[in-house]
This record gives sequence, structure tokens and C-alpha cells, in this order.
Amino acid sequence: MLTNALLAGALGAAYLTIVVLQLNPQVPLASKTTWNVFSALAIFYGVHLAVTFYLLMIGRELITQNVMSPGWMSTRVLAWLSAAQSAGAAVLMWLNVTGLGTALDEIALRRMTAGAAATTATAIVLFGLAIAHYSFGRRGSRVGAALLTIAVFGSLALPVAARGRGVEPPVPPHAANVVLTPAPATGPRVVMLLLDGASLEYIGRRAAGGRLPNFARLLESGASMDLATVRPTGIDPVWTAVATGMYAPKNGVRSVGTFYVLGDSRALTLLPDHCFAHLLIRLGLVRREDYTSSDLRVRPLWGILGDAGTTVGIVRWPLTYPAQPVNGFVLSDRFHELIGSVRELDASAAYPVSILPKARDAFLEQEDLPNRSPTTEAASGGTTSIEAAAQLRDRFYKRAMKSLQGQWPVQFAALRYHGLDTVGHYNLRFTQQRDIGDVSDEERRRRQQIIDRYYGYIDDEIGEALSSLQSGDLLLVISGFGMQQLPAYKNVIGRVIGDPITGTHERAPDGFLLAYGSTVEPGRRQRGSIVDVTPTVLYFLGLPVGRDMDGYARPDLFRASFAAGRPIAFVPTHNK
Repeated sequence: MLTNALLAGALGAAYLTIVVLQLNPQVPLASKTTWNVFSALAIFYGVHLAVTFYLLMIGRELITQNVMSPGWMSTRVLAWLSAAQSAGAAVLMWLNVTGLGTALDEIALRRMTAGAAATTATAIVLFGLAIAHYSFGRRGSRVGAALLTIAVFGSLALPVAARGRGVEPPVPPHAANVVLTPAPATGPRVVMLLLDGASLEYIGRRAAGGRLPNFARLLESGASMDLATVRPTGIDPVWTAVATGMYAPKNGVRSVGTFYVLGDSRALTLLPDHCFAHLLIRLGLVRREDYTSSDLRVRPLWGILGDAGTTVGIVRWPLTYPAQPVNGFVLSDRFHELIGSVRELDASAAYPVSILPKARDAFLEQEDLPNRSPTTEAASGGTTSIEAAAQLRDRFYKRAMKSLQGQWPVQFAALRYHGLDTVGHYNLRFTQQRDIGDVSDEERRRRQQIIDRYYGYIDDEIGEALSSLQSGDLLLVISGFGMQQLPAYKNVIGRVIGDPITGTHERAPDGFLLAYGSTVEPGRRQRGSIVDVTPTVLYFLGLPVGRDMDGYARPDLFRASFAAGRPIAFVPTHNK
């Protein structure tokens, strides 16, 4: 029983290795990396599968009171175990095809789909062999063993053949400045507020009740639409898609980082979903490295605007470290990590370097906190230190943006708020209507008020942005992804390992876009995508949209009088 369980565990690790290779077509099939991936998966998944199968066989003996006595490699036992695992592998492949499709290029997606179909077919064959052998076969049948061997080999070989040997995709050179007809340095301004983990449904309910007056103003007098997000739904891939108007196969950011199997130097760019693959990082079998601005394959929005002569101010947009030259200023999203360290004035944290002292002063300056500040809850001990730190950082980055704009006015300004995502991770469960059972009503109300108070803080920030708008200006409030309650089984696992997170955006609801200004036509719009943001900003500012962008400009957000005099213009690309 033990040897059969170990063989089945190794087969399960092989199936998972194929899924990893399908998601990472750049990895050569015949390489050290492939073997290292299999070894890491065998250590974790293979061992756990083997233990599970062994316990199942022991359990069968106890229930049926019939002692099993299989051979070292039992056709009867392995037929059922391989059939079950091939079926599981097929389901996992289909889930990753549908869930991570936007992170795969067209060829890789087509090959993975073919591999999933082949695995499904072989799973059906293996179940047929298992049933036939159980019903009609005899112990130690060589014919049965041969058929099983062929079927198992086919279940591995067919998806591998569909995937191919593995070819490093062509990587375009990093985008350089392109020559466009310079736009005027003055004109209508675009103010963009980026929100992590905000929910339009949550906002709508509270705005209707008068609790979020500035959100209500945007919903009633501005345009709104849902934005389809990307999978995997991480901060880096989402906001990179927003910044470039392109999905991961073109912009180069496919996940929350790059991954290295222990002892290997070749990067993996995607880990499979629906199988707890990120536990490999916690266990030290896989190492994760964060993306940087040098990993972008295409030019972001602020680079395109700068090429056209538009001044930009970017604060805390992901993947802005190290800060690249722009026509304006950039304060990296990693700036807060450097405060108080020997790298406090790291020249890579901002561009130009001359803004660093002013940004540092904005972080270190003390001031009275208003009553509706989220840090009020932190100061009273009502939230965790993690939440408190996230809330304070939002406030400090906002103060830095205000200080920098006061000295360097810009035509396009973007500021990201991350604290709502952090607060939601720890407290979303307590906003649900269903009974949560293990906490008192008072605790539930208190934890829900943390989220409500944070939405109130963001509402105040929107109010300040609204008050600064002039005629012709455009305010965009964008959530790149929503958040939903952690599935029950993951909630249980989290409690076991001591992880208090209750909200997730792994398969989160859509994000949203709220637009407001004198040129905006009020009303609800048809669902769009996060890659539509950059083309729409370019359209509003009278700049051409790149034909290689995956997103579309949305002139339907604007009044007919504005759109009639501004047809959508195109250029082949904004990247050389």
C-alpha cells in the first residue's frame, strides 16, 4: 500500500509540474528548472498526496474489514488513483485556463487549452480502465498493466506535447521616448485617485443612505461603470494593466512577482491557482522577488503623456521603483519603506531627486488628526498595527502629493490609496449580512465601523479633490479590483495557521470607474475593463491611442458636445 501511495503521489506531482510548465511557456522542457519544479512539488504535494492515499487505503480496510494485499505496483490500485488524479489535473487546468487567461499570450492559452482537453480525454480512459479492471480484470494481469501504463503515459505526454518544448517569448526592448507633436503644457487637468479593494456596491448602499456625500455626488452627477479586472488579481498586475492599457502578455507583469524554485536561477512568472501554490513560498521551497519599473516592457501612461509635453505627478503607483525620468515628478510606492533607514534619501525612490527632502518632510511632519481620520481608530487601539500603518501611509502620501503639487503644478496627477485594501482584508467578514457566529454583535459592529470609517475618509479625500476642480478638468476615481469574503474552507485554514485575513481579491469582483467634470455626461455606462483607462485619458487630453493597446477609449463617458469635436485618433504604438 505504501509503495502504491508513493507512486501515486509522484504522479500527482508530475501533473502539477505540467500545469506549472503550461503557465510558464518560457521554461524549456528539458532543463534543470523543470526537474527542480518537480522536486519542489513532490516534496510538498507528492508527500501529502501519498499520505492521503495511504490513509484512504487504511480507512477502506477498517470500513470493509477486508485486508488489502496489493502488489508493489498494483494495477487495480493505481488504476483508480491515476484516474482520480488525472481528473483532478484536468479540472485544475481548465480552472487556470479560464482564471488566468488574460495573463497568457494567445499561443500559450491555445496550447494550455489543448493540453486540458487531452488530459480530460485520458482521465475518461483511465476511469474506464479502472472500472473494467475492477469488474472483469484478474489479479496480476499483464494486459491490464500494459494498458494502464500506456494510458498514464498518454495522460502525461499529451499535455506536454501540446505545450511544446518551451520557447523564450520575444521580449521587446524597453520603451524609449517617441516623438509626438507636443501638446500645450497648460489645459484641462486630470486628477486620478486610485483605490485598492473598493466596492461600488458597498459604496452605493451607503451613499444612498447619505453616509458618503461626495461618492453620492459622483454617482448622481458623474459617470460610472464597472471595470473587469485581471487574474491573478494582484496590485502589481492590475495597476500595470491600468497604466499601460495592455494585458500581461504585452506589458510583462503577469503576477505579484517572479518566482524562483529553491536552487534554481530561472524565473517563473506564474504559479497555478486553486491549489494553494503560494504555500510553497511560505515553506521556503519557492522564493518570490518583487517586480520593479525595469520589468515593464511597454511605456506607461505618464511616459506617454510626458513625451507629448504634458506634465505629470505620480505618487505611489506600483512599479515606479526605481523612479524613471518623467516630465514632472514621481514618488515611488516604496518610499515609505525607506523612511528612517540608511536609504532614506535613495535617489531611486523619486524623480527628480530634488523632491526627496520635501517628500520626507511630508512624512515626518506632525499634525492634529481630524476626527474622521482612519488613524483615530488606530490610536484608540481598535485595529491592528498592520492596519494602522497602512492608514497612516495613505495620509502621508496624500500630504506628500499636496506638498509637491504646491511647488510643481502638473496637468495630470495620480495618487493611490492602499489602506482600504488592508482594512478590508482584516474586517470584510464583519460587513456581511449572514451570521458569523463566533463574535458578539458589538464586536461585529465595531469591526464594520472600521471599514465604514475608512470609506468616510476616502469620501473626504474625494470632496477635497472636487473642490479643487476647475471648468474642463476631469476627476477619475478608479478601483482596480473589488474584494469578497474569504471562502469558508480558506477561513478555516487561516484560523488553523493563525492568519486573521477574512477578505480576499484572488477572484475578486470587478473594479469601477467614476468620472466627474464639466465635460462628463452623467449616468451609468456599459461595463468596461481596467485596460480602458489609459486610452480614455489619452482621448480626453487629445492624444492618440496606440493600436497595440488592448483597451479602448470610452468617449461615451463625455458629453456629446465634447465628443463630437474630438474623434479618436490612433498611432501604431507609443513604444519603439
